Amino acid sequence: MKKIILLTILTLLIALPTFSKHKEIQKLQYSSYLFVYFTGNNIEDESIHFAISPDGYSFIALNNNHPILDSRKISSTGGIRDPHILRCEDGKTFYMVATDMASQDGWDSNRAMILLKSKDLIHWTHSIVNIQKQYEGQENLKRVWAPQTIFDPKAKKYMIYWSMKHGNGPDIIYYSYSNKSFTKLIGKPKVLFIPKDRKSCIDGDIVYRNNTFYLFYKTEGHGNGIKVATTHSLTSGKWSEDPAYKQQTKEAVEGAGTFKLINQDKYILMYDVYMKGKYQFTETTDFKNFKIVDNNIKMDFHPRHGTIIPITKDELTLLIKRFNSSK
Repeated sequence: MKKIILLTILTLLIALPTFSKHKEIQKLQYSSYLFVYFTGNNIEDESIHFAISPDGYSFIALNNNHPILDSRKISSTGGIRDPHILRCEDGKTFYMVATDMASQDGWDSNRAMILLKSKDLIHWTHSIVNIQKQYEGQENLKRVWAPQTIFDPKAKKYMIYWSMKHGNGPDIIYYSYSNKSFTKLIGKPKVLFIPKDRKSCIDGDIVYRNNTFYLFYKTEGHGNGIKVATTHSLTSGKWSEDPAYKQQTKEAVEGAGTFKLINQDKYILMYDVYMKGKYQFTETTDFKNFKIVDNNIKMDFHPRHGTIIPITKDELTLLIKRFNSSK
């Protein structure tokens, strides 16, 4: 049955419209979506999983929801959490970053992140970046969480940003740039964002829209919800904070992920309602008002903190051919 559903998706996707961004990406015709996620706090669930969707609402797990990479081979802890995927400016290279962590060792146990690179979404090279080992003055570093990547148009480099906690201080979102081969960080980590109240913030997710960078982040340990800060320059240090929480639930949430629907001026803000074992999707056109669309969402799996990107029909075909283990 699953094979039939996947073949049906492929047939329907041929007629879907084009979504364009800029530079080489403008040449791509997007037809579907790739969801990258992990599934839980057990060591066997702290791994990278793939799912596909024709519309951004109905998702089918690939590889029977088994990992597409072996966490034990590409991490220092045996576990991988919070995967984030980015299509590069050349349109054909993919960067993925993730937390190198096994939660069974404790929430203050990890010091590293993982950088991965691919040309086809199938074959990946990887590097481990241990912040405590690479940089001096990190003796009291407690954790390195939820890295993400964005292209900084001003610096013309790929920025990796993540949260770190030192000693008894708050979690703060830092950044550094990657080298050209996306195998390590260059330059000492600098503060990207911390709220004016100087309280903890984690799970940063940056979206560029209308010449503005929108940073969605979680208020860790004080509200456990999602807020937004904006800036016109990533490294200026000048952020405007919206005091309102953006999640549409009273439950604690984390792991905000935002993506644009193909050929629409509409975005999805999704997040992990982690205390209830749920994942919520909301729609927005202005990044101020968010509408719950859970009734439209269908999944044959339960994701934890992940990200979604648009992909082409050829990329979808390759993913199904490689990971459709039900055939």
